[in-house]
Amino acid sequence: MKYTVDKTGYYGNFGGAYIPEMLYPNIEELRESYLSIIDSKEFEQQFNALLKDYVGRPTPLFKAERLSDKYGAHIYLKREDLCHTGAHKVNNTIGQIILAKKLGKQKIIAETGAGQHGVATATVCALMGMECVVYMGKVDMERQKPNVERMRILGATVQPATSGSQTLKDATNEAMRHWINNPTDTHYIIGSVVGPHPYPDMVARFQAVISEEIKFQLLEQTGSELPNYVLACVGGGSNAAGAFYHYLDKEEVHLVAVEAAGLGVASGESAATTALGKPGVLHGSKTLLMQTQDGQVVEPYSISAGLDYPGIGPMHAHLFDVGRVKFLNATDEEAMKAGIELSRLEGIIPAIETAHAFAALKQLNLGQNDVVVINLSGRGDKDLDTYIRWGKY
Repeated sequence: MKYTVDKTGYYGNFGGAYIPEMLYPNIEELRESYLSIIDSKEFEQQFNALLKDYVGRPTPLFKAERLSDKYGAHIYLKREDLCHTGAHKVNNTIGQIILAKKLGKQKIIAETGAGQHGVATATVCALMGMECVVYMGKVDMERQKPNVERMRILGATVQPATSGSQTLKDATNEAMRHWINNPTDTHYIIGSVVGPHPYPDMVARFQAVISEEIKFQLLEQTGSELPNYVLACVGGGSNAAGAFYHYLDKEEVHLVAVEAAGLGVASGESAATTALGKPGVLHGSKTLLMQTQDGQVVEPYSISAGLDYPGIGPMHAHLFDVGRVKFLNATDEEAMKAGIELSRLEGIIPAIETAHAFAALKQLNLGQNDVVVINLSGRGDKDLDTYIRWGKY
């Protein structure tokens, strides 16, 4: 079965480009040129050099001995938290800023939830000397203040989104509106595997460096490049897409995505899309999303600012639909406890998004010879206020 995008921009029943007419030229320009640009030798050399010398790749694959002892398996952590800017997001922004320059764009816009993509976008705009506007929900700006200030220090304008729940969905809406009004000189760096084709494929390709590295690092450490399990948290799904990418066709590798259940899947305060969603169109693609009977988007909720998105990327919707990826979920409480557990056992404070993936360890029936890779997608510095407010440590 094919798990990557087809020529029409679909993953099985999901994907496509559902866009207003004003954006058609932009999307067409991207669609027609992105593959030839990113497959060129010049792009590859620049991208790989920046990943190595600026981002700090390859990131380590760390055997978490105490966590392994606790769960009775061999658990490895892919340390994306050690990337420059503190999360995997920068892999994609490096790729897209080079692409934008090659397309002759002068300005960059982005959306952000937890702020990590916003910081990564502001970072590469500073690096390349480009103007940057980041849209962020007003609620997220309050709970992720350090990242807001980082973006400002880096020279970006942070624009609050004050509609709806004032979180990631609303920031994305505002960024889309901006792009519609400024289609010729502006490139929109979407931070996840969401949006109209070719964005989901493009972002997945830039993040695929994660699983590419896992393969050779595991081979080096265990003698096999194939783990039994790969775990990642999923909001829109960029870190999971990167961690899963080179294992999609390896059916013997169990791929596990963990969504945010918030206060509980049935509580009305959740972001567990695969448990609650149905097919619909959101932010330019057909995917699974949480919606009412008459198709209105349901406001998501999670303690994590990066996972409270009402949908998932179309690639993940397809992987769920065909059963290639097992989707689990973790509540706020479970994720926070898992974050503290990792901190105490391994001396690593994870981002709250990432902590959801660790919470799923309890839900797996692991054997003592199983090799498990968890994509540690971000560090917890940005979440210290949330950890402090939660306070149960």
